[in-house]
Amino acid sequence: MSDPKPVILCIEDDPQIRRFLRTGLGAQGFEFREAETGELGISETAARNPDLVILDLGLPDLEGVEVVKRLREWTNLPILVLSARSLEGEKIAALDAGADDYLTKPFGLGELLARIRVALRHAHGGGTDGMSVFTVANLKVDLARRQILLDDCQVHLTPIEYRLLAALIKHAGMVLTHRQLLKEVWGPNHVEDSHYLRIYMAQLRHKLEADPAQPRFLLTEIGVGYRLAVE
Repeated sequence: MSDPKPVILCIEDDPQIRRFLRTGLGAQGFEFREAETGELGISETAARNPDLVILDLGLPDLEGVEVVKRLREWTNLPILVLSARSLEGEKIAALDAGADDYLTKPFGLGELLARIRVALRHAHGGGTDGMSVFTVANLKVDLARRQILLDDCQVHLTPIEYRLLAALIKHAGMVLTHRQLLKEVWGPNHVEDSHYLRIYMAQLRHKLEADPAQPRFLLTEIGVGYRLAVE
């Protein structure tokens, strides 16, 4: 027997977006379910137990952030926010409420599929939590040995640079807010010290990127945080 198709539930009030996703995701082997309102989306999540939720923030009955909070009361399934809202504060609020990732409309189907694959890998135990070696392109990080290789040449990092890279690897492919990274690397007393993050991210880029001004691995989500590329 073949494996069951991953179920994607889309909570979105725009019928054109739902139609586009139904066609695009269906062609990629996903089972597509949909809900037009936040309340219906919460009910459908409980009834159908999808593998991933795609969520719009501008719903007719509930704010998307409220939907995230209510889902997080009882489930850890991946939530990918897909919204036309591009204000930094709204992105941060959704991620801090418990969303796993955020993609702004208009979007490309290819990038959405890549984000979905990353979220499903993390959810199904195929993320980097238990992985000892992380590899993308010419960058290889052996977490067990604390060894970083770029084009097979060893790169020396300071302890804080290494902790920052390890935190990004732990959540590779997903957006981490400034506050999330500051808390994980420097501790809860430093969540407002965003200048620490700018300084050490710049140092990491100079050591790992061919062109620090156009990073290949350490990607900026403007005003929100950073994401480590996985493809």
